[in-house]
Amino acid sequence: MPPADAHDRFDHLPHRVDRVGAHRAPGRRGRGWVAFWWALGATLALIAAGVFGILSLNNQLDITIPGISPSASGAPASDAPASDAPASDAPAAAPTPEATVAPDLGVTVLNGSTSNGVAASAARTLTEAGWTVGTTANADSQDQPTTIVYFADPGIEGAALGVAQSLPGAQILLSNDFSDSGTQLTVVIGNNYVFPAQ
Repeated sequence: MPPADAHDRFDHLPHRVDRVGAHRAPGRRGRGWVAFWWALGATLALIAAGVFGILSLNNQLDITIPGISPSASGAPASDAPASDAPASDAPAAAPTPEATVAPDLGVTVLNGSTSNGVAASAARTLTEAGWTVGTTANADSQDQPTTIVYFADPGIEGAALGVAQSLPGAQILLSNDFSDSGTQLTVVIGNNYVFPAQ
């Protein structure tokens, strides 16, 4: 049996010792939460300062959204009293052209439907209405759902409306698609075309 060592002052240490290893005490519990609470407090303070700044500047900012007039957004348009007279600088609405018959304008009629003989039938209807029909032929495709009157010059929109009135269910379209047809107006007959009663 080994001889017992003599007791000295290091044998009588208290039960709770804060020193560990090279004189370092273990970290205290909950010490990481302190940093979290400080960060959270700073974040809330910055948010509150931002909200206060925005609210204080709210009446000083003048933000205009394109396409929305100041009166539509709730802000007064001006300090001047409103009058019933129209503003002199307001653009006037373009007048809607009236449907006209212009025999001097040539009309090309193309069959874009699945039915046979509709181009000739539409040409007879237009001739009886006073139009000068030039060429009748088949269109490149026969899946046109609606009869469309194409015109390339905005100045003859009234004439295009006149052709459309002669063909029930027809619509007009400003387009250069048929500008090389040799006539000012081109009608593509669609599958909605109804043969006139004989």
